[in-house]
Amino acid sequence: MDRIFSSISSCMATWAGQPLTFILAVMIIVIWVVSGPVFGWSDTWQLVINTGTTIVTFLMVFLIQNAQNRDASAMQVKLDELIRAVENARNEYIGIEHLTDDEICRIRDALEANELENGRGHGLGQLIERR
Repeated sequence: MDRIFSSISSCMATWAGQPLTFILAVMIIVIWVVSGPVFGWSDTWQLVINTGTTIVTFLMVFLIQNAQNRDASAMQVKLDELIRAVENARNEYIGIEHLTDDEICRIRDALEANELENGRGHGLGQLIERR
């Protein structure tokens, strides 16, 4: 089931990001607007576009989120492998994406402070001050 959903969501996310898909969506809106006078700008005419866009948006949220989750997980695995491959890298950073936001912020703050103390964060200090 996971493999089928992943395959479908990947294809749909790729398809949704194509220029032709955007042109198709614009054409649907234009046809809907042009058909307004034919249907007397009725409530049903408005309901058709509202219902259609709501359904598409609802489904696309799940498909795109699935694709993003897989991409982020793959990126984490690749980064973990780079950490393992670099001789002086600190392996304790592998898997920190599973920590809480507060824990990650503390690690980031400690790294930024270390960069400033060691004189390697010249541009970093300016960025921190802008926050």
